[in-house]
Amino acid sequence: MTNAYGTPIWYELVSPDPGASRTFYDKVLGWEIEAEAPEGMDYRMIATGSGNVGGVMRLTAEMATGGATPKWLFYIGVEDVDATAAAVTAAGGAVLMAPWSLPGIGRMAVVADPQGIPFYIMRGDSDEASTAFDGAGIGKCAWNELVTSNQASANTFYAKLFGWTYPDKMTMSGDLGDYVFVHAADGEIGATMQRQSPEQTLGWQFYFRAPDIEASAAAVRDGGGAVLMGPHEVPGGDRIIVATDPHGVAFGVVASAVPA
Repeated sequence: MTNAYGTPIWYELVSPDPGASRTFYDKVLGWEIEAEAPEGMDYRMIATGSGNVGGVMRLTAEMATGGATPKWLFYIGVEDVDATAAAVTAAGGAVLMAPWSLPGIGRMAVVADPQGIPFYIMRGDSDEASTAFDGAGIGKCAWNELVTSNQASANTFYAKLFGWTYPDKMTMSGDLGDYVFVHAADGEIGATMQRQSPEQTLGWQFYFRAPDIEASAAAVRDGGGAVLMGPHEVPGGDRIIVATDPHGVAFGVVASAVPA
C-alpha cells in the first residue's frame, strides 16, 4: 500500500456472530457489511459508500480456545513486516501470531505492545492507498484512542516502532492526567490516555464517523447495545458517544454537532 509508514490502514471486528454484527452496525453507522462471507474463512467486508473501512471476522471455537475474544483491532502499515515484528519484541512487546502472507492481500502479523494490547502490522499488496482512516469521512474511522496501564511506556514504544510523535496534550479534569495527541506521518490520528481505574477497559478504541449522533445512540440502544457515555461535545465541535455492541465490544461514534 502507498500509505505513509506507521499509519492505520484497516479495522477489524472479531465477532462470534457476524450476521448479528452486520444488523447492528449497519443501523448504527450506515455501513453495508456483506451478508455472507465468500467461500472459505468467514470474513465480511465493511463498505461505507466511499470504500471499505475494514472487515468482520468470525470468532471461531478454535480461536476462543486460544484466548481470542470479541473485539475491534486495527492494522498499522509498515514496509517490512518481519523486521517490524522483530523490532516489536526488541522494544518490549510480543509477537502473538508470526508473520504470514495471503496472496493478493499482503503480509501481516499480530503483535502486542509492552502492556499486552494487541494490534496488527501489515504490508498490503495493493498499489491503492487505504482510506479506512479518514477524520472527515462518513463511515470511516475518525479517531484512534489508546487506554493504557503505562502511558509513558506505550508512547515510547509506538514512537520507536512507527515514528509517532506527541506534539500536544490536553490536561483532563481532576486527577485524570493528560490526553496526549498522536501524530503519525504528517497528520493527527488519535490520542493516548492513562487508565484511571481497574474497571476501565485497556486497549485501542476506535471512533467511527456517522451523520447524526442522536440517531446512532438510539440505534445502539434499539439494537441491543449500550451507550456508556454521551452524547456530548468534544473540543473541535464534534459530538461523541462511547458504546458497546450486543457482544460487549466497545467502540465510539463521532458526528458533527450539526447533523449531516
